Amino acid sequence: MASTDVSNQAASGTPTTLGYDMKLEVVTLPVSDVERAKRFYQSLGWRLDADLTISEDIRAVQFTPPHSECSVTVGRGLTTTPPGSVQRLELVVDDIDAARADLVSRGVDVSEPFHRDQSGLAPGPDPERRSYLTYASFSDPDGNSWLLQEVRTRLPGREWDDPEEVASLAELLHETALHHGEFEAVAPPHNWWDWYAAYANARTRGSTSDEAAASAGRYMAEVKHVVVPPA
Repeated sequence: MASTDVSNQAASGTPTTLGYDMKLEVVTLPVSDVERAKRFYQSLGWRLDADLTISEDIRAVQFTPPHSECSVTVGRGLTTTPPGSVQRLELVVDDIDAARADLVSRGVDVSEPFHRDQSGLAPGPDPERRSYLTYASFSDPDGNSWLLQEVRTRLPGREWDDPEEVASLAELLHETALHHGEFEAVAPPHNWWDWYAAYANARTRGSTSDEAAASAGRYMAEVKHVVVPPA
């Protein structure tokens, strides 16, 4: 968000309690040419999740920006919104210069950075490089517009405090420790955190515990050169 204000109250000023857990999963973009839109979003280096033709009138192509938890879908028969009418979708980056340079290298026409000050929008990044105040913009071929927003440090209240996530992490660490014990018993001396990171990364990407252990073993052998001798 552009504003740096933080509030735990509803717009009316009345304190509000959180509702049921909901995660924004997909945003649908109206486009006039599905293949052209597909080529554009592929050129950004975004992950292609699906290209589904449900019928002659319905097709959905889904992309996810790197490490985003929300995806975008383009296609036909998905929305009655006019092509190019979605504006100001925000992509948060931690370094707007690096993000802009990456897009430009991919052939995307990205504006120069600009920032918000007391008088409105001004050229160049925020002089103090404060989070939420520096932007750059670009559009897809239909005119749906995107806004890069630099956020280096989130304000208090902008991240969820979820005890269930802590419990899940503790469970994963316990599982990782158990499987690492099996590796440690036969492997040469090594840094345990390297194996832990490889195992946990594989598990969070959907691998089974056995697959994650095998992936961690390969990582240790190929990257860290810690090879388990033959039995």
